[in-house]
Amino acid sequence: MSNLQAFFAQNVEKVKVEEHVISKRFKDANGKPIPWKFGAIDGEVDAANRKACTKRMPVPGKKGLMMPEVDFEQYTLKNAVATIKYPDLNDAELQSSYGVMGAEALLKKMLLPGELTEVKKITQEVNGFDVGMDDLVEEAKN
Repeated sequence: MSNLQAFFAQNVEKVKVEEHVISKRFKDANGKPIPWKFGAIDGEVDAANRKACTKRMPVPGKKGLMMPEVDFEQYTLKNAVATIKYPDLNDAELQSSYGVMGAEALLKKMLLPGELTEVKKITQEVNGFDVGMDDLVEEAKN
């Protein structure tokens, strides 16, 4: 196999779905915490989420000049929702049980602030945002 063939879609290692216990509050019938499932999103989903969270804001002191500004909280929330594979945050019955509409609203309602922060951290890791260039260089050397 040539080096270029290693980059072909059929030869790329598939990203695995990871399981993480987010909260001890969500338990199965045996009283054990239920793990949530996280799977990486692709660049198109990430770009769509970033675009949906970007507004054009006026630059102070520069009449008529606009600058794009990303609402980082909303962006990370949208990426978290897209990354979570289980539970299904788009399930209407689940949303109804919390009295909300929409996956983002559900996630904010069902989790404590610290749990939501942990979900966002896991989302960053699953999608490769936590891998530094030094780590990649070191791995390539080995």
